[in-house]
This record gives sequence, structure tokens and C-alpha cells, in this order.
Amino acid sequence: MLGLFNKKANTLLGIDISSTSVKLLELSRQGDRYRVEAYAVEPLPPNAVVEKNIAELEGVGQALARVLLKAKTSLRNVAVAIAGSAVITKTIEMDAGLSDDEMENQLKIEADQYIPYPLDEVAIDFEVQGVSARSPERVNVLLAACRKENVEVREAALALAGLTARVVDVEAYALERSYGLLTRHLAASQEGLTVAVVDIGATMTTLSVLHNGRIIYTREQLFGGRQLTEEIQRRYGLTIEQAGLAKKQGGLPDDYVNEVLQPFREALVQQVSRSLQFFFASGQYNSVDHILLAGGTASVSGLDRLIEQRLGTPTRVANPFSEMSLSSKVNAGALASDAPALMIACGLALRSFD
Repeated sequence: MLGLFNKKANTLLGIDISSTSVKLLELSRQGDRYRVEAYAVEPLPPNAVVEKNIAELEGVGQALARVLLKAKTSLRNVAVAIAGSAVITKTIEMDAGLSDDEMENQLKIEADQYIPYPLDEVAIDFEVQGVSARSPERVNVLLAACRKENVEVREAALALAGLTARVVDVEAYALERSYGLLTRHLAASQEGLTVAVVDIGATMTTLSVLHNGRIIYTREQLFGGRQLTEEIQRRYGLTIEQAGLAKKQGGLPDDYVNEVLQPFREALVQQVSRSLQFFFASGQYNSVDHILLAGGTASVSGLDRLIEQRLGTPTRVANPFSEMSLSSKVNAGALASDAPALMIACGLALRSFD
């Protein structure tokens, strides 16, 4: 068995910096099988990251150093992501015969048509998507741009922990990549499949709708698991840390389920339903085939059943690791409970195998 899952020199740690924690994941691959080599989650100090923007560099850097120790990994090259709301993407047509350098030069000349910031403040990347439907001499090119400060602050936080950002991705694309691991549980074929992924974080819930495996719609809402934690704290006179632990581990008074958990679940179902209504109102779809729950709050007990019951759409909690093997240093139970919150970290770790 030794040497089967050879760690390539180009293996990247997937690191997801969310508003309440940093999540680290290391994968290896043998044939088409993946293995989880290492993973860890480390809480962030309050307000170190606010709505996906790093506000306190030191606090994030220290959490990154701690998550590295916890994961017991020797790797130092990283793929990180920035939030979709910070990125402008545009598909444009270009001549098929251009080299990458020629494309890049032309994009820099034309970019100010598409980007509302001064170009010296912007990081630009592009990817050729394929031949244009309108003309075989043209190709569709996906242009992605964000303010350099969004990239630089992440690089700086990683550097504090001795880490190097080799890839800066967009959260939505990381999600698409890990979603690819889940599709065979949903249907025999991707063809025509429309799936809503609801990522319920601490303060923000993001609906991403995928059709044929590609994101066609995204919407963010300020609502998340923090509301449940704060309600537990208020009602039972606990600190925010105690409330967070009790939420995960249980041991709360008998009235908790009916008085606190059920109203929160109901509010969440309403949020999901409302987000989907916005999606249906926006275009040519009036239903989705499946709902996948991701994010730290997805594993709130009974949430998947309640959503399925109320909305009549098959609903399950996302686990990108269900078909992976685990290294001996990975705690299977902990990974299973954190799995829905690791979708973005997983999509980033998968960049190792591009």
C-alpha cells in the first residue's frame, strides 16, 4: 500500500477563510480515487473576518498557524478563494489564433470597458472556455477580475503562517469543483440536472444554482447559524463560546428543541424558499431537481427533512468525502460532521490535480 497515494510536489492545501473559522484540507489521488490526507478547522477571533473581508490580519495569521499545527501537514503551498461578490466575471469573444500572451495584452487594453476600477488596482485572470457558437474563428474567454487588495490581504495572512498562495480562486468555482464529486449520488446523468446548493454559514447564506454542473445563479443573504447561537446564549445565559459548543454537542434544557431549534429551522426553511423564489423569478426555471445543504449550519438536525417536506424537493446534506478513503491521522467522525462546511476547502484542494 505504501507509495500508492504519492504526494506530488505540486499538492496544494485547500484553505477556506470564512467569517468564523479557517478550514484546511489536504487531498491525494490514486487513479480516480481521492484520499483525505489531513484536515483541520480552527475558529477565528470575533470580527477578524467581516462578511468575507479580512479585517484583522494578525488574528487570521495566528489562526492559520494553529490550523497548520492541528492538521499535522508538511505542505506550505496553498489554494485560497475570494468571495464571488468581490469578483467581476465576463465572457468575451476573441480571435482563436491568439497565444496566451497576446490574449493577456489585448485583455489589458480592453479591460477598462468591463471593469469599474482603475486597472492598476485590479488583478486579472482569464480562461479560454471553447470555440464560440457564432464563429469557429473565435473563442469564448472568461475574464475574471478583482481588486488587488482582496488578493494581497489573503496572501499576507497566509505569509504570517509561513504559507504561500499558489492559486487564488473564486469561491463559486471551488464549489463547482467539489459539487462534481456529489453528482453521482443525485442522478445517473448530469444532463439537464438543476441543483440548488444552499451554503449556510455563520452570518451569510449563499444560494448557488447549478445546471449541467455549472453555476447559473448566485444570491447571498445575511442570515446564518450565528442567529441560533445567539438565541441559545440569550435564553440560557451562556457565553457565546458555551452556546456554540452546546449547539454542536447538545446537553441543553428540554425546551430547547421546541422553543429555540424549531423556530430557527422554520426561519431557515423560509430563507431557502425565499431565495429560490428570487431565482425562479429571475429567468427560465420554475423548479430545481435537488437541494444540497452545505456550510456549518447544514448539519442542524432534521433541517434536510424539514426542507424536503415543506418545499417538496429531494434534499440532502452535502458530503464531498463520502467516496474517499482517509489517512490514519484523520478522525472519520469529526470529518463527517464538518463535511458540509468543507465544500469550498475541498474544491480548493482539488486544484492540486488540475
